[in-house]
Amino acid sequence: MRKTITALLIWLPLCAMAQQWKANGMSAEEVTPKGWQYSVAEGDLNKDGVSDIVVLATPNHAENLKTRDDGYVYNFNTPELAIYLGQKGGGYNCWKTYDNVVPPRPDEYNSIDASISITPRGVLSISFEHFSSAGGWGNTTETFLYRYQGKDFFLIGEDEETMARNTGEAEKISRNYLTNRCQRIKYNVFNDKVKPKETWSKMKKEPLKKLGE
Repeated sequence: MRKTITALLIWLPLCAMAQQWKANGMSAEEVTPKGWQYSVAEGDLNKDGVSDIVVLATPNHAENLKTRDDGYVYNFNTPELAIYLGQKGGGYNCWKTYDNVVPPRPDEYNSIDASISITPRGVLSISFEHFSSAGGWGNTTETFLYRYQGKDFFLIGEDEETMARNTGEAEKISRNYLTNRCQRIKYNVFNDKVKPKETWSKMKKEPLKKLGE
């Protein structure tokens, strides 16, 4: 009984940041605050043989909603990320919630579409696609890879891909924080005759960053 109480004291405060998230539940729908739009990724994050879930949800606080003349509603609320670890007896317990991982939509002309997934190896992937409908031709997609180790999630890799919609010129930069190597590829999505140019470089070794830092 004492071990159970200790475990509850460890993870319950970590879920207190977002008061509306449920501390535990049987599904993503059950733990997500009512009315929030959400997506879910499923996989074994902590290698215990039990499937876990990560939920990405956007609040619906009225003060951060703006309705366009044609009825379209802009949601400027900051999305929240919640990690729930699966239990052998069934259901999920909240491990931690984050309100500083996914940025909100900045304005009416720029959007940030976030998506999450869990690889077969249990790595959490968080991607952001930046799109501007005015003021520029650039598209940017960023992907951050986090692995559970040492009782927390650490950034082990990062991809950044940019593309000019008018010329097709593109570049992809991949950073591996485990090997401290960086790959850079320049290419053109509109012209197959342009040969991709690939270069590699060594990065300075730094302590791995935790999710939310």
